[in-house]
Amino acid sequence: MKKTATLLISCPDQKGISAAIANFLLTYNANIVHSDQHQDNTENLFLMRVEWDLSDFTLDMCAFAAAFQPIADKFSMVWRVALSGERPRMAIFVSRYDHCFADLLHRYHSGELHCEIPLVISNHEDCRALADFYGVPFHVIEVTRENKQEAERKQRDLLEAANVDLIVLARYMQVLSHEFTAAYPHRIINIHHSFLPAFDGAKPYHRAFARGVKLIGATSHYVTEVLDDGPIIEQDVTRISHREDVEDLIQHGRDLEKIVLSRAVRWHLDNRVLVYSNKTVIFS
Repeated sequence: MKKTATLLISCPDQKGISAAIANFLLTYNANIVHSDQHQDNTENLFLMRVEWDLSDFTLDMCAFAAAFQPIADKFSMVWRVALSGERPRMAIFVSRYDHCFADLLHRYHSGELHCEIPLVISNHEDCRALADFYGVPFHVIEVTRENKQEAERKQRDLLEAANVDLIVLARYMQVLSHEFTAAYPHRIINIHHSFLPAFDGAKPYHRAFARGVKLIGATSHYVTEVLDDGPIIEQDVTRISHREDVEDLIQHGRDLEKIVLSRAVRWHLDNRVLVYSNKTVIFS
């Protein structure tokens, strides 16, 4: 696999940003393999993703930050750079529903997801056999109303010991505290079994059925302190008819949930997502 670096930036929009970045990379003999950008006129914001081949790049990546900082300062950039040779460490949280969990493990095993999975955390034993099959350490931490704070402390201890970069909630049926989510800004991805903002909270398929909707969907988003209100990464829908009951809706929804969550996780791992104003840009 070709070794590349990816630069993600956001800054106030003005002339000369793309040229400055391209000239900087050319100075060190970079071969740009992909570049994409977006201007948000409402926010007066410029967002960009640029990826280049490291084969002939003459700047040591350890020195990249210092060399690039003058340009970042000139344009008031918020930026980060990622290397394809580094595999992010992803933890999965799951409860009893295993469809999203099984899908992620299969995609990880097949090499579709560019990451390591050092651990799985659950509040139930149900999915242990599946984790064992794929050779992923499985930790059960029971969560009750009385022990929630202590349970989250144990979870965070495990995550920190494993140097986790990303947390994926694969139908983890617990609401995380504000303190927990604040510790991982834009690094917790959830799948909500509904087309947000419609039918947030619990039992969305039952409420969708009661409303007589003709489309149901699934939404993957970053977790924030406001329940089901974080920046949306991916959504999809499927059409249903009056002949289908709640169980049919749930089955259709589970198929959507797997696809939508895996897309969101893959795009995050591939450094294709930029967050701003509780929205996201997904670079192709």
